[in-house]
Amino acid sequence: MIGQKIARNLNTCGLAGAAVEPLILFDLAFPEAGAVCREQIVGDAGDETSAMNLAQRRPDVVFYLAAVVSADAERNFTRGWNENLHAIWTVLEAFRVEHLASRGQYRPRLVFASSVAVYGPPFHGPVTDDRICEPQSSYGAQKLASEMLVCDFSRKGYVDGMCLRLPTITVRPGTPNAAASSCFSSIIREPLNGRTTILPIATTVRHMHASPRRAAAFFAHAASLDTSLLEGRRALNMPSLSCTVEEQIEVLRSVGGNKAVARIRMEPDPLVGRIVASWAEEFETERAADLGFEADHRFRDIVMAYIEDDLAPPAEQAIRCVPKLSAKC
Repeated sequence: MIGQKIARNLNTCGLAGAAVEPLILFDLAFPEAGAVCREQIVGDAGDETSAMNLAQRRPDVVFYLAAVVSADAERNFTRGWNENLHAIWTVLEAFRVEHLASRGQYRPRLVFASSVAVYGPPFHGPVTDDRICEPQSSYGAQKLASEMLVCDFSRKGYVDGMCLRLPTITVRPGTPNAAASSCFSSIIREPLNGRTTILPIATTVRHMHASPRRAAAFFAHAASLDTSLLEGRRALNMPSLSCTVEEQIEVLRSVGGNKAVARIRMEPDPLVGRIVASWAEEFETERAADLGFEADHRFRDIVMAYIEDDLAPPAEQAIRCVPKLSAKC
């Protein structure tokens, strides 16, 4: 989903003011009405031959988004480590080989999608840029280990990497997935589409969010950022909007009415609750703000972005370049 949003954003807004050509997409599968691009390649990022073929094309910028999501990684330990860590190693190694073949002339920018799950409790207030990462889920551990790979390959000069620690991306279009965070989108998306949904966590849970529109802007900004400004600390906490599930539901009520809210059914899930409880509730993101990354302004803005970009009839949908917004909620 994020990959398609990034691709559409690049087609509409370009990158650092310039058109992106060619745009090549690589995935296990593609939607029928996906983003326009020069080429779609079907494959597995963890396959060595596929990774080498991609590296040999020598792209200037690589957005790496492949992952097994949180609850799935927790339930399927081996699969999570294979697909969340082995695959990024395979891709990075392919680019290292290509870098060496070019005698050091080729060094792509690689922007890796990390997660707030790299942090673990206890939390006493917002998580700052200086907090030590101690994840309490397999997914968080896999993301943190992947960050270390990106940073070390960058230190050695094989790639020029950045790791974006994303909040939960809300409202995700499509259907619910196996992520523990899926419910944060489902309680907005499903009622607005006239469907019943399950809420597996308490309404008092506070969590961090960014819209898909904002996430696409994060990646585009990271792709053209001067990484010397990172001073060797290549992982960044992304700005987010923090609110409770109850506050989300009240925004849904203001947009869809009581009928929409009535489509949410409470069914606690201990596994989902435990995973979500291990995530931070709020970030302080001074480093990211100083580098030009900005948060969504209100949760209502996030819901309206979903309505405009994904709920509206296809003829009325549009990808909008993200305007500058206040980082304060």
